[in-house]
Amino acid sequence: MDKFVVHKGLVAPMDRENVDTDAIIPKQFLKSIHRTGFGVNLFDAWRYKNEGQPGMDNATRPLNPDFVLNQARYQGASILVAGKNFGCGSSREHAPWALQQYGFRAVIAPSFADIFFNNSYKNGFLPIALTDSQVRRLIDETKGFVGYEVTIDLNAQTVTTPGGEVMAFDITPHRKFCLLNGFDDIGLSLRHAEKITAFEAARKARHPYYFNTRIA
Repeated sequence: MDKFVVHKGLVAPMDRENVDTDAIIPKQFLKSIHRTGFGVNLFDAWRYKNEGQPGMDNATRPLNPDFVLNQARYQGASILVAGKNFGCGSSREHAPWALQQYGFRAVIAPSFADIFFNNSYKNGFLPIALTDSQVRRLIDETKGFVGYEVTIDLNAQTVTTPGGEVMAFDITPHRKFCLLNGFDDIGLSLRHAEKITAFEAARKARHPYYFNTRIA
């Protein structure tokens, strides 16, 4: 997965609490066996005026002009700021996939649902928990200033506003290490590929009958 070190990006405000995973990526889109193509259906029921289905031509669907991500000033946003309990609801890994594939690198909120929080880290997507007052200030400033950007420095564990205010956030050392280096669970294991190969070779030499696949 992609490394996350320092990211400066346009902020989009989602001034809502309890944004659940079915709002992030509705259930009908979970039929896909692929891990790509979910970005066009992020917040589908809010972005479009008609109900979306897998395989639809989204370019011809009527947009909801009142939805934040359809507003011209937020096009190209890569950081989402939202209310508390973001990502609640059912446990679907498609939620961070959809956010990433839309173009977001991080979401900032006062709190997150546990499963969404963990799924995000496993997919290289950064959820940042700040205080209620800090998030409120970010949302208000984003609404008040066109082109509002913040800088996220993962190594320093900070979010810096255009005015120079620095907001610190917490992250476990293991998650930080994985994001900084672009390691998912498989990537962590593959760091030891030579040892794994050597172990398997030695095991096969000791117990060759384990590897006999012939059927009598």
